[in-house]
Amino acid sequence: MDIGNKSRIHWACRRGMRELDISIMPFFEHEYDSLSDADKQTFVRLLECDDPDLFNWLMNHGSPKDPELAHMVKLIQTRNKDRGPMAL
Repeated sequence: MDIGNKSRIHWACRRGMRELDISIMPFFEHEYDSLSDADKQTFVRLLECDDPDLFNWLMNHGSPKDPELAHMVKLIQTRNKDRGPMAL
């Protein structure tokens, strides 16, 4: 997926699992544009992962073996926490 195709990435962020939607969508909406191209590519790769894996990683029930994906999970968690619940 092309990192510049924001409408396609936005669609890929919609997971159908509420817990994932409230983690991934706000991050995309508030943070994506400020990411480096390398981080955007990593975010897109993360979206290609299976929902059960994403859920476990974002809920701190394990972490990806890929260090870049692990970094992106931590970045999503940190930025969402810093923004607080009102940003949802």
